[in-house]
Amino acid sequence: MYFHSLPSNILLLLIFKAEYLKMTIDEVIDLALIEDLGDGDHTSLATIPYEAIGKAVLTAKESGVLAGIGVAAQVFKKLDPNVVIDFQKEDGSIIQAGDVVFTVEGKSQSLLSAERTALNFIQRMSGIATFTHQIVQKLDGLQTKVLDTRKTTACNRTIEKLAVKIGGGFNHRFGLFDMIMIKDNHVDFAGGIQQAIHATKTYLSEKGKDLKIEIEVRNFAELEEVLQTGGVDRIMLDNFIPNDLMLAVQLINNRYETEASGGISIDTIREYAETGVDFISVGALTHQIKSLDLSLTAVQQSSN
Repeated sequence: MYFHSLPSNILLLLIFKAEYLKMTIDEVIDLALIEDLGDGDHTSLATIPYEAIGKAVLTAKESGVLAGIGVAAQVFKKLDPNVVIDFQKEDGSIIQAGDVVFTVEGKSQSLLSAERTALNFIQRMSGIATFTHQIVQKLDGLQTKVLDTRKTTACNRTIEKLAVKIGGGFNHRFGLFDMIMIKDNHVDFAGGIQQAIHATKTYLSEKGKDLKIEIEVRNFAELEEVLQTGGVDRIMLDNFIPNDLMLAVQLINNRYETEASGGISIDTIREYAETGVDFISVGALTHQIKSLDLSLTAVQQSSN
């Protein structure tokens, strides 16, 4: 197993944090800055006097839903706690090309060193929020909720799931630790649906854990076996076409939450939602995203 090859100190850290490992925004920013800065932004250090004060404006170059201004602000403040930021827009705002999002003023070296990391966060988060908003709009008037998945950028899940919420979507489980998700491979390795559910119930009881249980089904035979076995909270109906999905939702008859997944696009999602399914999970919310185009431009520089 992979864990057995880890150094003992890393393994102990994972064991200690496994149940609670949701990287904070602060931790994500720290890692991003370490990745980008290394031992220093030598270009800025070489060309800009330490005392120089600069001002820059963040401008939208295309329309969309804004997300991540708080994260971007934290990036700047990490490098210059005295930076002054004047927000013109807030997260969740619909922005148009040419809109000013915020201005930021502080040490020029710090502004330049923070620029790319801040833009990476706000552009990607805004891209996720924009696409999520477009998906959610397709379901106007319906009760179905749009969920994200674990198909996220490594170590950026906290950021990306926040962007989904800003765009009007909902978060599925954060990781492998906060919900039971019995998928097809689990069922196959466990020897069947009944065995997988019974083993799960036993495991949770022995470990004293209170986690919701979701199970994936691929056809009506598997659905019928789950309904006969019981003991779950939600049934994921994977790759069901809309007509079959509607029939499956009717068979479940509100005994369990229902979720549709697999092959559902922005063009077809309303048809799936009209079946009455409770949730639709869309991996593309976070893994097939075009970042929103935003630009940070220097407007002033002076020396004290």
